[in-house]
Amino acid sequence: MSRPFRFAVNMLDSGTSAEWRAKCRRAEAMGYDVILVPDHLGMPAPFPSLVAAAEATERPRVGTFVLNAGFYNPALLAREVASTDQLTGGRLELGLGTGYVQAEHDSAGLPFGSPRERVDHLERTVTELNRLLADPEHRPATAQSPRPPLLLGGNGNRVLRLTARHADIAAFTGGATGPDGALRLISPTELEERVAAYRGFEGDRAEPAELNYLVQIVVAGGDPRAKIRDLMGHVGDMSEDEVLEHPALLAGSVKEIAERVRGHRERFGFSYFTVLEPYMEAFAPVIEELRG
Repeated sequence: MSRPFRFAVNMLDSGTSAEWRAKCRRAEAMGYDVILVPDHLGMPAPFPSLVAAAEATERPRVGTFVLNAGFYNPALLAREVASTDQLTGGRLELGLGTGYVQAEHDSAGLPFGSPRERVDHLERTVTELNRLLADPEHRPATAQSPRPPLLLGGNGNRVLRLTARHADIAAFTGGATGPDGALRLISPTELEERVAAYRGFEGDRAEPAELNYLVQIVVAGGDPRAKIRDLMGHVGDMSEDEVLEHPALLAGSVKEIAERVRGHRERFGFSYFTVLEPYMEAFAPVIEELRG
């Protein structure tokens, strides 16, 4: 049986306190299940933003999408996570990744290791968080036991194995880092292979992880193929047909997009979809269509 859908919006700008709270209430009214905050320099600080989001709303969970593990010492991060989980009434979902923007590490005066070193640090961080937050003597304690749900995101085999061992939610972006360090969108066939690899690493886990996908662009209305042609610069050398099949890019009428989302759940197993803040309004009618 397919998992029920969940929908999140990843907020990229806070504005004033009043603007932030109003935006979070708007996301709740439109049916979003989770309000997320990324972890990049020049964007809102994740933990205080999530506390404010929880105070302004009643129903949505709140989460990081995703924290750059390279920014954090695990013991200090455990304190932030536990405090935020308490202050949000146990609504926190913790998303973690390796980090991929060297310029941010340079600006912060932090080392930017090789891909192997960044995965090593992510693994140490996850292991320590699990140990610290499960310890009944740890203070502050989390509201959720033994810790908030953990989301891990990545594409390579080592991160997928780590996700299969520890995560409650496995996040896919459909992207891979090229030799030049730039991110590129992989084809739907490659994405399908990555999900299959993850499922293999997951094995016979008692409770399979929920699968999340980050939608990059939503264009509601008009002819899907015409809209896709406007977006071809974002997708490398993929054909129009491959782009139409790709969950990163959703174009068409509300009903067409809803059918594509159902198809992505059937093909890839994605039931938890995240959209970026600029597309929050455009995707809201799709949520209503899928739930109606």
